[in-house]
Formats: sequence, structure tokens, C-alpha cells
Amino acid sequence: MRTVYFNRKSLFILLVVIGISVLCIITLINSDVNNIIFKPTTNDNSIFNDKNPHLHPKDILSHKIKISKGDNKQSLFVKGMMKHAWDGYKKYAWGANELNSIQKMASSQGIFGGTKMPATIVDAADTLFIMDMMDEFKDAQDYIFNHYTIKDAVRSLSVFEMTIRFIGGFLSLYALTGNDKYKIYAKELADVLLVAFNSPSGLPYNIVVPTTNNTMNYNWVTNNAHILADVGTLHLEFEYLSHITGNPIYRDKVVKTREIIENQKKVDNLYGLYLSKTDGHFVTKEVSLGAMGDSFYEYLLKEWIISKKEDTIAFDMYKKASENIRKKMIIKSSGNFTYLVELKNGKLTNKMSHLSCFSVGMFALEAYYETDEVKKNELLDVAEELGKTCYESYKKSEVGLGPEMFHFDSTHDAISLTGEVQYYLRPEVIEGIYYLYKITGKEMYREWNWDIAQKIEKWCRNDAGYQGIKNVYKPTYGFDGTQQSFFLAETLKYLYLTFTDKIPLTEWVFNTEAHPLPLH
Repeated sequence: MRTVYFNRKSLFILLVVIGISVLCIITLINSDVNNIIFKPTTNDNSIFNDKNPHLHPKDILSHKIKISKGDNKQSLFVKGMMKHAWDGYKKYAWGANELNSIQKMASSQGIFGGTKMPATIVDAADTLFIMDMMDEFKDAQDYIFNHYTIKDAVRSLSVFEMTIRFIGGFLSLYALTGNDKYKIYAKELADVLLVAFNSPSGLPYNIVVPTTNNTMNYNWVTNNAHILADVGTLHLEFEYLSHITGNPIYRDKVVKTREIIENQKKVDNLYGLYLSKTDGHFVTKEVSLGAMGDSFYEYLLKEWIISKKEDTIAFDMYKKASENIRKKMIIKSSGNFTYLVELKNGKLTNKMSHLSCFSVGMFALEAYYETDEVKKNELLDVAEELGKTCYESYKKSEVGLGPEMFHFDSTHDAISLTGEVQYYLRPEVIEGIYYLYKITGKEMYREWNWDIAQKIEKWCRNDAGYQGIKNVYKPTYGFDGTQQSFFLAETLKYLYLTFTDKIPLTEWVFNTEAHPLPLH
């Protein structure tokens, strides 16, 4: 064995080296896990391969993404998507309604009251909170607290959209954080919208102009009628607002709305899409769980759930409607696919919309609360069969993402035949699959949503964020450029929650924009 001798200089150098090493070790030990950069393991790299060149793991995972308890490969991937969508919006459209990710500039819709209303920030904030992306959440909260004001709403407000996105978002943030400022914002906006209920029919108008208090319905609807989903999808938010403020006016308005709708003459306990602006009677025999009708039915069930089963009026309305929807509007194609039709003057259509795929989750949720085992299994069968069909509409496209509308005939199943071939980053299919996984526990459904997440990343991502596809069968037709606020509020939230145990269904109810509200 060689003997080593140290002189003073060598000893000093050695002590310095040891000191630096100890300092580095202490720094590593104390470093916050929040700041680790997630690197996929060797096994995880299988999702990033030459067969899937559109995925960009370096772009996604080079960000500092907080690894939270319960995170896994899939949930971290979705958080990476959220990070990219949020960063693009913050860089190119901060404070605006939405982002045009192609032009790298703000994008505005005529439903939010003007260009300064930060729909994406309010819609996305609770998703950031749930994903434990606290740096990004702080940016959102700081903007809301320091820059948001209802006074920036100088143009037409959609009562429906402002309720589900802004009021729903504020109420969810209040429930998640306990910060009273969010309650105040929700109340201020609801107070602006209350004037909509001053109508001859007693049903709320579609539009409020806050600077003048003018109210109106959409002029593109025949006879300026009320729209079922618009007037019937305010209950969760307004009722919860009364609960937390102690002011019954908000609850009273939506309870009265529901009474007016229920008192109208119906066929088979199904609700028409349009109601008279003078007295509220149904002006057509059109029935749909797609556009104009969808969330009305969803809210009847959820009103009962969020009330801890005390709102039996809502449940009675829902049960009667649900039974007749399943009897009259759910059929099988020649290819043995179950689908949900629309009724037009009593006649069945041969198509199903992407929007109506939300019903997968609705029937699954109904099954979860059903106490009769036979009925529970029947409801789950319906939910799973519809879920299979909705997912099939994705599988049959060139890009693996589904069209706005898909059809059924003797030779086609779940394929669009009439030009409604766009994919707008919508959440409904993902939402339905999320509920199927949570309620059945079948791993297959997690795999379906994992597949969809990768398809969105492959086809809809660009340098600045995400965008819709103009034709899911012919992707060379290009993209629409719009990063919808609901992509961050709903699509990415439901994907993330598919792979985590957060926001348990026994404690929370999602509004139709995926903002969670607590049972109370």
C-alpha cells in the first residue's frame, strides 16, 4: 500500500474541494422537486419514435414541469401540452380572448364583451391549479386581480358563455383556493347578467350589452326564440353563487327558468330546442343532445348531484327525459354501432354530433348513482356503446381525431358525409371516455384517451400553441389557427384527470366548461 503524504498546500486544496462537494450535495438535497426537468425513462421513449415524427419531446419536456404526487408519464405529457398552450397564449395574446396560433396574435369572438376580456386566462386558471402548475397559475391570478374588470366588457355578452366560462371559472377558483376575490368577480358579472331575465317569457335573453343594459336573442334563430341550452345551462353556477353569497336572487332566477321550461307542453318528456320569446312554449319539435340542447339535460342530473340529492325536481325531470332519450333517440346502425340521433318533427336523423358525445359521460354518471343493479348495468351498457361509437369516429379519420358530425347508413358507420369534417379541439369525446374510465375502472379507456392526446399533439400543435383541423380526412387542407379557450379549460383538463386521482367525482361536479364545483 502506498503511503500518501500531504503538505499544507495540498491539505488546503483538499479541504476546499471537500467543502465545495459538501455544498453541492446540500444544494441537491434541498433543491425543490418542483424544479426538476422531467426526462422520460428508456421505456417512456417508446412514445417518441421515428414512426411518430410530429411529437416533440424535447420541446415539451425541456420546460421545468412540476412533478406532483401521482404524476406519471401520461399526466406529465398532458402537463407539457398545457405548458405549451399557455406559454403561446401568454407570449402572443396575453389578456385577449384567445390565441390565433398560426398568426401568433390575439383572436377575438363576439361573445365575450370585447377584446380585453381574458377568456383564456379565466378558463385555464383552475386547470393550472389542478395540474399544480403554480408559476403559471400565479401569472393567471395576478392578471385577474390586477387587470381584469367587467368594465372592459363594452360589447355584447353571451349570457350562456359568460356564465359557463367566466362565472363558472371564478366560482371554481373560489372553491379551490378559498380566495374571496373570485367570489366577488363572479357576483359582479352575475349582477350584470341579471337584466337578461327581464323578458316577456320569463326566460333569460341570450345577449346582454352591459354599457346600455340592452337585451336580445340571436337574430339568426327563427322568430328570435330562446335556445334551450342557453336558458337551461345557468343553474349550477347561479345556485352555487347564492349558496356562497347568501343572496337568493341568483338561485331564484334559475329555479324560475326551470319551472317555465318544465311547464311547457312536451312530447315524450323531451324538450324542444327553441322556446317562444313571448310565453316560453316550444316553437319547434326539434330535439337534440347536440348543439342548442346538450347541456340542458346534463345540468338536470348535475343539479341533483351537487345538491347531495336534495333537488328532486331536477332529478325527476332528468329521469323522465333520460328514459325517453334511450327509448326514442338511441339506435343501432347496420354495422352494429350504437348512436344518438336527433329528432326533427318526430323523424329520426342518421347522424350524431361530436357535441352529443358528452352524453357518454352523462349516462355513465347516471349509472354511478343508480341503486338498481339491473338499471345500472343497462345505463353503463348505453354509455359504453356510445363511447365506442364516438371513439370510432376518431379512428376512422386520417388523423385519429373526430369530425363535427358523423353519419350512419347501409355502407358507412361514424364517418362524416356532409362536409362537417372539422376538429375544433373539442373535449366531448375525451370527457365521455374520462367518465367511463373513472366509473368502470377499465384500463382500455385510459388507453383511448392516451391515444387521443398523442394525436392532438401530432396534428394540432404548432410553434405557438394548438389549432383546429379543417378536415380530419384530408389534413392537407390545413388548420384554422384558433386555440380555443375550452381547449385549456376542458380538453386538457379531462385528459389530465384521466391519468390522475384529483377532483374525485364523489366531491365535485363539473360544469359544462369543466370547471369543478363542490357538492353542497
